[in-house]
Amino acid sequence: MKHQASLEVSGMVVASAYVTDSKLEVVSVPIKVAPGGSSVNLDPSTAAVKYLSNSVNFDNIYAGTLTAAADGDDDNGSGEWLSLELATDDAADSALYITQDPFNGTDYPAATKAFIYWTVNNNNNDILDQGEHATLAIAYASADRPVALDKIRAEILIPTGAALTVERLVPSISSLSSKS
Repeated sequence: MKHQASLEVSGMVVASAYVTDSKLEVVSVPIKVAPGGSSVNLDPSTAAVKYLSNSVNFDNIYAGTLTAAADGDDDNGSGEWLSLELATDDAADSALYITQDPFNGTDYPAATKAFIYWTVNNNNNDILDQGEHATLAIAYASADRPVALDKIRAEILIPTGAALTVERLVPSISSLSSKS
């Protein structure tokens, strides 16, 4: 019997916010293949990310996976990123998924987009295998940025197996590190 593909959250869901206007800029959800599950194809032709919050509802914001940076700046050519900020910077630099880096607090993507980057990468492809770890990053357009007490929900829809749904309530946004 072949195992179904299945994803699970593999750590804490975190976000970056611009505290001055109390709105989120980027959210990250660490993911991996569930124990006993088979590899998951995350190519945008086979996978999708549905997103909704109190103010928006998008059927598919998924742009694809971030692979090894050609310039080697932030991933050292390994296809692995050490932080959400570095991965988002490479996504903006490459203009693959977002054209502006929201971490500076003034530039936001023209449209809310999701991309996946690897934190443990064995083979630099779009397939998440057992032993690899990835992160779903959602970079918000200015008008779509969630505020405190908004409910946000992302669903990773994959070609086989169950979708992974992650739902969180945005906490108060302050200069203190907030995690949910």
